[in-house]
Amino acid sequence: MMRSLFSGVAGLKTHQTKMDVIGNNIANVNTVAYKTSSIVFADLMSQTTQRASGPNATTGTGGINARQIGLGVKSGAININITGQGSAQSTGNPFDVMIEGDNFFVVNNGTQNLFTRDGSFYVDAAGNLAMTSTGYNVMGWQFDEETNAVRKDTVSALRIMSAANMTYPPEATTQGNMSGIIDKLDPDVASINGRSVNMQFYDSQGYSYTAKFVFKQSDDVNEYSVELVKIENAAGEEVDLSPNPNKVADVNNFSLFGSSTTQDKAGKISFNSKDYHWDATGKILYKKGAAGDTEVANLANIVDGNALKGSNEWIDQADHSKGTVQDQLDAIAKAYGYEGSTEDFLNLICTVSDNDPTAATPNPTETKVSIREMIVNANTTMNTYPAEPTTGFTSLPTFVTPAGGTAPEDTSFETSGRNFTGVRVNYDPGKGHFVGVNGQSTQSTVTLNLGSIGEGNFENIVIDFSETSVLDNKGTCTIGATSGDYDGHGMGRRLGKMIGVAIETNGRIIASYDSGVTKCLGQIATASFANASGLEKMGDNMYAATLNSGEFDGIGVDITAGGGKMSTGQLEMSNVDLSSEFTEMITTQRGFQANSRIITVSDSLLEELTNLKR
Repeated sequence: MMRSLFSGVAGLKTHQTKMDVIGNNIANVNTVAYKTSSIVFADLMSQTTQRASGPNATTGTGGINARQIGLGVKSGAININITGQGSAQSTGNPFDVMIEGDNFFVVNNGTQNLFTRDGSFYVDAAGNLAMTSTGYNVMGWQFDEETNAVRKDTVSALRIMSAANMTYPPEATTQGNMSGIIDKLDPDVASINGRSVNMQFYDSQGYSYTAKFVFKQSDDVNEYSVELVKIENAAGEEVDLSPNPNKVADVNNFSLFGSSTTQDKAGKISFNSKDYHWDATGKILYKKGAAGDTEVANLANIVDGNALKGSNEWIDQADHSKGTVQDQLDAIAKAYGYEGSTEDFLNLICTVSDNDPTAATPNPTETKVSIREMIVNANTTMNTYPAEPTTGFTSLPTFVTPAGGTAPEDTSFETSGRNFTGVRVNYDPGKGHFVGVNGQSTQSTVTLNLGSIGEGNFENIVIDFSETSVLDNKGTCTIGATSGDYDGHGMGRRLGKMIGVAIETNGRIIASYDSGVTKCLGQIATASFANASGLEKMGDNMYAATLNSGEFDGIGVDITAGGGKMSTGQLEMSNVDLSSEFTEMITTQRGFQANSRIITVSDSLLEELTNLKR
């Protein structure tokens, strides 16, 4: 039998195998991350009819090459272009990930780790990141809450949508700051009510509150007072700021914000004698009316010993028509032109004299007292205008009309300052920049001691004033308050709900929450092999490690370690080149055709041989 006949058969089979490889490449031209294969031919074997001989020096003859007849062709190797990067296909799906580089995703089918370049992922019902085609879990590294870092240990399934990850815990505010410009010509900051500044903050349960502060100018334009007016919850209800006896050792000396101090601020108060008047004792205030006078306040009802009664205490427990102590204090403040600013009115300070006008040699002694003290004092000793008290300091100027006399023309009196609980913020008189707090150049912060009050789950808030200044800003203040320090630390937050997930270029999975924070949920690990072409195809775009590819250590590598990266919203396309495949198809067809001719010609020769005997 002719050897060429079998060589032709071997050629047909080998070219058929090559066509199978080409067909598979073309069939997978749109398969995600498919890597094209190519075949290499090798001659099958050769029959040696005469071995080679060397030159013979004795006979002088030369060497003869071996005489070998080839017996056909075989498949030498089928190679995978596994390192060839496929083109990017945009999908817009944040869970579609493309690897740029030579690494592989690590997935697990429940029994073993496999490897793929197919980055079409989704989140299954259990919250795990998985492959859309097979459901295999994507493997990676978990985020360690204690170290606040990814723990690069043995890979495990990435459960990114667990119940714990769906929300981000709230945190109480611990830092605050005030910044901006105070313009001394701003009518608000120079007014009686001052410039209001609000700061929103959170307690440890994530509830939102608003602290209301006020800046007020003193006679020294380089010093401003800052005091806490009140704190309201999200519903607008005022928070009880009473100290908690279990948290405060000395409740009577507790300071919520700053300390009790005074501010020099000259002013004038006028008693509205056209609408109001006091009785002859100077203890009962009446409002004038067409139908007669109406009692609006009685000092005897609102003073208890040496202090005012509780503001919410009823004047008459049986008859609530006279209102509370606060109602009567509000009425007195209104009579002196301080409607809506009762506390400011009570804290005003007057410089008074104990001069006795009947004394032969007047020897006045000036004393600074608040209107609050005057009201308390007036309940026991009240003098009619214009006489001054003969002992002690003056009482509240009531401008009572003397018996048989006329009302005074001037119903005003001077004030020299105000009591307040808060801080004094100091500024450089030349450049207007911040100098210190309470005259201390080394102090720039004041603590709002909310952790010591009885209501809420608050933390103390340290408020920094160092970024405030006194400058000309065309009569407009820009001063404002913000939770957190100047770098944004300690802001606090409410309970956050997950609103999005993104995968970074290094494979880290980052969740975003509606509270404005982000959290790392884990990191997608990758595998790298010394000989990636040695991986074994397992179907479904999967590869398995072999002895020739190198083993997977169970931990994997960070994709950025080898200069690679991940791109989201994209998938890697097949790296099949159709132009090359069709060219290979032509050469394969011609090779197959030529080998078939070998068989037909050999058959013809055999036919001639058999025809020798007829």
